Amino acid sequence: MRRVVRILGVPMDLGQGRRGVDMGPSAVRYAGLQARLEGLGYQVEDGGNIIVPVPEEVRAVGPGGMRHLEAVAEACERVFQAVRETVADGRFPIILGGDHSIAMGTIAGVIAAAGPTGVLWIDAHGDFNTPETSPSGNIHGMPLAHLVGRGHPRLIQIGGPEPKLRPEQIVLIGVRSLDPEERRAMAESGMLVFTMREIDELGIATVVRQALTRLKAWPRLHVSLDLDVLDPQVAPGVGTPVPGGLTYREAHLMMEILADSGRVGSVDVVEINPILDERNRTAELAVELLASLLGQQIL
Repeated sequence: MRRVVRILGVPMDLGQGRRGVDMGPSAVRYAGLQARLEGLGYQVEDGGNIIVPVPEEVRAVGPGGMRHLEAVAEACERVFQAVRETVADGRFPIILGGDHSIAMGTIAGVIAAAGPTGVLWIDAHGDFNTPETSPSGNIHGMPLAHLVGRGHPRLIQIGGPEPKLRPEQIVLIGVRSLDPEERRAMAESGMLVFTMREIDELGIATVVRQALTRLKAWPRLHVSLDLDVLDPQVAPGVGTPVPGGLTYREAHLMMEILADSGRVGSVDVVEINPILDERNRTAELAVELLASLLGQQIL
């Protein structure tokens, strides 16, 4: 029996200030995701898009200066329901963002259906700000903090009243841009963080294997992949590019090693901005990386 993948789109750019990532799901679909996965032998279902309002429809600034707080929370609750149902149905969910705030709903849904899960947060940024430390009020810089119970109660309680993750369940890979207060909180959190310096010194293969060892207590893993982890020369179509990121081959090797582990049960792919892209190049790269994560091999 063929394994079934269900694609869910979350066309949301409410969590950040730069428009365009709401078109990410369409760009990845246009880049041929379904056909690529079917070519690997998967049965693919497209569950369509989660309903998300556009910024013009909602109140811009919420409590504590947070942009679009209630609209983001409601959208993430819908993501939570859809992902929980997908996992409960025995499907492998691929959630296409949208900005990274969608991960609050994605991860809550996976855990509600499958139980405690290790998380690989692959990102140039820490996403560990709170309303008090964020310089912008943009929620896409806060999802990881809320998943561990730091921040606004409305976002912490997406999918249930308790924090969804403990710091020891999380490994960050590719970090190279942190705000000052965020840096202090992350250093004190107990999460394992591999910055680009560690990747340069150790090599991506060692980093990923150490991450898998750190998360050995969790047989099921979720990958939260922000395309800005790659160098902008490789992935130009992202909303918050940071120089000095992963190379094309480092990103593929990371996905290949994760695929070899046999432990990844879900993935979200976020922050693709077609407005800033070059002929859909970043969305095409996302499709290639997803194929590697789901088992495509050179030989």
